[in-house]
Amino acid sequence: MSIWKKIRYKLEWLALQWLYFVIPLLPRKAAHRLGKGLGSLAYLADKRGRTTAIENLTLVFGAERDAREIRLLARDSYRSFARTVIDQFWSSRLHRGNYLDFCELIVDDPDLVERVRETGAIWVTPHYGNFEWIALIMGFCEYRFTIVAQDFRNPSLTETYKKNREVSGHEVIPQRGAIMRLLKNLKRGGHAAFLTDLTIRPSKPATVIECFGRKTCVTAIHAELMKRTGLPVIPGICIPKPDGTYLLRGFRALEFGPDDTEHSIAQACWDVFEPVIRENPAPWLWMYKHWRFVPENSPLAYPSYARPNEAFEEVLARSGGGQV
Repeated sequence: MSIWKKIRYKLEWLALQWLYFVIPLLPRKAAHRLGKGLGSLAYLADKRGRTTAIENLTLVFGAERDAREIRLLARDSYRSFARTVIDQFWSSRLHRGNYLDFCELIVDDPDLVERVRETGAIWVTPHYGNFEWIALIMGFCEYRFTIVAQDFRNPSLTETYKKNREVSGHEVIPQRGAIMRLLKNLKRGGHAAFLTDLTIRPSKPATVIECFGRKTCVTAIHAELMKRTGLPVIPGICIPKPDGTYLLRGFRALEFGPDDTEHSIAQACWDVFEPVIRENPAPWLWMYKHWRFVPENSPLAYPSYARPNEAFEEVLARSGGGQV
């Protein structure tokens, strides 16, 4: 490693430590306003991401919302993500005695959620609202997740974020060898959590689902683990509220049979979330390139960043043409 890279990595680590020290000093309302303000600035500064967000939103909502509404949704998506980032630093203020002051929990099937405390379950959520806090709060509720996280190029940042995500009792593991570790943990009655809308390159652990009417390549690891263990899949989502608090909504568990495929399981998970996102779109990461690949001979319009891809066609065929 060059001396300049070492210096850069050290400066990045110092900046991160400063944020973890300063932001928790802010009152809750001030942290909420800071997130909104930084989100608005990011919307103005990030031309490439802003263009992607507006294009994605127009693709999905262009027939029902005008250009001004689309731009406001794109701005509010930046605000929501900035709020999530600020709250990740501010979360050191949370503990088992006060987390209910900042969020409300609603569970559709509390009896099942209590039963799986001992037997284990697979928990899924999308990149929506404060997807970091939903795991943190479940840890305070005594559910210990194993979470797969991508490493940063700067190892010191990876370690800092790992410690932050493990503060309520979870275990964060790297991607290498993750499936076997997850499988062993689940078979011992453990819990695993996944971002079910995580788009990945077309590969063996991928499948293709319908997302707002268009095909996208997402992780299928949660589906593979469900097929191997038979554990229920419990969808949940973290919905931001205007006052700076959150609604954590737990849906009824999804249970599958031997005829279900990785594709049908992944699709069923997404189908829980899409109506929620359609009703309140802004907290989803619209600046993200969700539809990177366009299927051959597709009659539907795809974003300008989407490209044909031979490996994607292979995964699509393996997924049954993307049909449930």
